[in-house]
Amino acid sequence: MQRPMHRATKPTRRSNPTLKSPVPKKSAKKTAPKAPLPPAPDRAALALEDGTVLYGRSCGAPGEASGELVFNTSMTGYQEILTDPSYKGQLVLMTYPHIGNTGITETDNESDKPRLSGLVVRELCRKPSNWESVESLDSWLRRQEIPAIEGLDTRSLTLRLREKGALRCILSTTDLDPASLVRRAREVPSLVGLDLAKTVTCAERYDWKEPLADAVPGWPLKFPFPPQVVVLDFGVKRGILRSLVSLGCRVTVLPAQTSLDVILSLRPDGVLLSNGPGDPEPAAYAVEAAKRLLEDGIPLFGICLGHQILALALGGRTYKLKFGHHGANHPVQEIATGRIAVTTQNHGFCVDRGSLPPEIETTHVNLNDRTCEGLRHTQRPAFSVQYHPEAAAGPHDSRDLFTRFGLLIQDRLSVFSHPGRSRPSGSARSKGVMPV
Repeated sequence: MQRPMHRATKPTRRSNPTLKSPVPKKSAKKTAPKAPLPPAPDRAALALEDGTVLYGRSCGAPGEASGELVFNTSMTGYQEILTDPSYKGQLVLMTYPHIGNTGITETDNESDKPRLSGLVVRELCRKPSNWESVESLDSWLRRQEIPAIEGLDTRSLTLRLREKGALRCILSTTDLDPASLVRRAREVPSLVGLDLAKTVTCAERYDWKEPLADAVPGWPLKFPFPPQVVVLDFGVKRGILRSLVSLGCRVTVLPAQTSLDVILSLRPDGVLLSNGPGDPEPAAYAVEAAKRLLEDGIPLFGICLGHQILALALGGRTYKLKFGHHGANHPVQEIATGRIAVTTQNHGFCVDRGSLPPEIETTHVNLNDRTCEGLRHTQRPAFSVQYHPEAAAGPHDSRDLFTRFGLLIQDRLSVFSHPGRSRPSGSARSKGVMPV
């Protein structure tokens, strides 16, 4: 059968933009069908302070959670995120659409329990595939009493947070009234002015001895003896402690509000100011301790909140970011070398680069917004970074920062290993006695 010849098609508005649209005929008003809500026992609502109310399915513990809603751009590492104490007072929105694929393992917790208020996901996996998994994420969330919601347009929510900034919110499975939820979301306290470090710190001193599971090239460093490193716990992650042990240090963790006399009584060869949640400015006790440690010349390494506390101790200022940095894919550049590292970050406050005194050098900047990501004192053995060099979870581009800390400690130990010279006692250090 012969194929018919090609026929000319009728002109359309796409092929001929001069054509006018036909006048629509009047017809009965039609509305798009609404997506059915989940059954009442599984229903949950998320309300934001800007008036947005969204309904989805409960995928965690029943009840309510309130706090600041932030988004995290990590594709993996949700267990480490859930157990990071720096998320105290916040609900975490995961931008990756499918969360829970690898379940919950026995080795990936970054603290003894989750500190975040709630979790928001597009879809939660209830049948994980991972040989190390011991529990599904939804089961773990219920057992840990963490409310969570799924079935929301997380991409739209993320764009809203980028436009308006981190928003106070409430997640509820019990109160589904939109007016009530918005009113209550607007009553949630702001993180500005909140000292949350003292709410997540350890109750008492303890020693940490567990190293990283994998060997790190060049670690442990060659110390004359294992140096004593004191970690001030503002919400420390276990990955930091494991890194210090693998570096070759003896690690003692102290509560955030430990007095300087107690710190010095341990005769530390180095002090690490840890990560943690909340606003650094109300933590005056930590800032004062950092000032005294700077005067004593003890090597200092600050991470995240510890970075901000060190900056305040040096005379700088901090401010709240619009929506913070949360994720495992933030590019940071080291100014001196031009080297770029992909980093893990979790913070809502930042150091004001312009407020730092002349003897303080900005060492790293964020390539997304040019904010301060690192600093060092040019005359004393102290430095800090805003991101997480232990990267649990995340890329290990920045583990060399622990090596730098170890080299500062090596220098200190080499001074006191000279004949006739020993490490000063706490009383001597408190009087400012330094080697010459």
